Amino acid sequence: MQWSLYLLILMGQCCFFTCCLYEYHFIAENKSWYEAQRYCREKYTDLAKVFDMTDMSRLRNSTQNQGEAWIGLNNTGGNRTWHWSLPGVEYIHNDSSWNLNGRTEPGPGNCVRKRDKLVDVSCDRTMWFICYDEMKKDSKTLYLITTFMNWTQAQNYCRSYYTDLASGLDQVDGEEMKTLFIGRTMSVWMGLFRDSWRWLDGSDFSFRYWDMELFNDEQSNKTCAMTLLNRSGKWSSDECDKEKPFFCYDDKLILIKENKTWEEALDYCRESHRGLVSITNPYQQRWAEVRAKNASSPFVWLGLRYACTLNLWFWVNDKLVCYEKWSSEGKTEDCGRAVGMMRGGPYEWVSQRDNKKYNFVCFK
Repeated sequence: MQWSLYLLILMGQCCFFTCCLYEYHFIAENKSWYEAQRYCREKYTDLAKVFDMTDMSRLRNSTQNQGEAWIGLNNTGGNRTWHWSLPGVEYIHNDSSWNLNGRTEPGPGNCVRKRDKLVDVSCDRTMWFICYDEMKKDSKTLYLITTFMNWTQAQNYCRSYYTDLASGLDQVDGEEMKTLFIGRTMSVWMGLFRDSWRWLDGSDFSFRYWDMELFNDEQSNKTCAMTLLNRSGKWSSDECDKEKPFFCYDDKLILIKENKTWEEALDYCRESHRGLVSITNPYQQRWAEVRAKNASSPFVWLGLRYACTLNLWFWVNDKLVCYEKWSSEGKTEDCGRAVGMMRGGPYEWVSQRDNKKYNFVCFK
C-alpha cells in the first residue's frame, strides 16, 4: 500500500515536470546581427535558436517588446539542405522514395509533393496535402486535406489544426499513407522543404516560422533572420548591419568529454554542476542530441537508472520515465543498469552496465 501511494505521487509528476534545458533572454540594446552574436557568446551561449512552436511561445513570453529582434539564423548562401517540417525528424536520403527518372515537372523546386514518388516542385503551387497528428485520434495519425493551398499555407494549416505536415519516410512511405492513396490519383504536399538558412551553432533544427507576406528568400542582401513580435513572432529577414534588439539563449547542458562510470559521472555532475541530465520530452531529447554528437565515446551517460527494489526506471531526480527513446533491443531491465544515449543518429537509448566508461551530459 505504501509503495502504491508513492508510485501514484511520482506518476503525477510526469505531467508537471518540465525542467528547461535552455533559457531565452531579451536584450533591449540595438546592435547589428554580428554585434548581437558577439554579445550573446560573451554573456550567454549564443543568439537564440528555436526548435518548435513551444520555443516560439517561450521566446515571445520572455519580453513585452513588440518590435523586431534578431535571432540566430542566417542565410549562408551555400547549398540548400533538405529538412522535414516536423521538428526533430532527421532527413535521410533514400533514392527509392524519389522520382529520379522521367520527370515532367519544371523543377527543381524547394518543396516536395508526393504522387507515387516524391518530386521537388515550386512552393507556390497549390494542391491537397496530408497532415500528421501526434495525438493519434481514432488510431489515425495522417489526415488528407482536400483543400488547395500552397506549401506554406498547408504547413500553417497542419500546425494549427493537427501537429504538422506529414514528415519522415516512416510516415511518407508507410502503410497508413498507402491507404490514403487507394482509389485516388492525386498529388499532395509532404512536409519536406530545402533552404540555405542555418543556425549559428550548426544545429540542424528544421523549424521555420516565416511571415510569407513580408519574407522574400530571393532578397540576397537580407541574410539575417529576425522575429516580428507584433506579428505573432513570425520571422522575416533584414540586412545584417541594421541595428535591432535581439534574443540570446543560455544552454543549461554541458558535454563532459571524459570517460567515467555512471556512478563517477553522477558524482562529477553533482559536485561541479546540478546533476546528470534528465529528459522528459522530445524537445529536451533533441537538445541533448546536439551535445551527444560531439562525444568521443560511442554512448553518453544520461541520468536514468534501473531501481531493482521497484522494478522501474527512474531519473536521478526521482522522476518516473514520462518519455522514452529506447533502441529496438536496448531496454534490459536488470540491477546495475543505467542508460547511455548513442552519440549519433538515431540517438536512441541503450541499457548499459553502469561500470562501463563513457562521456556524459550534465545539467548546469
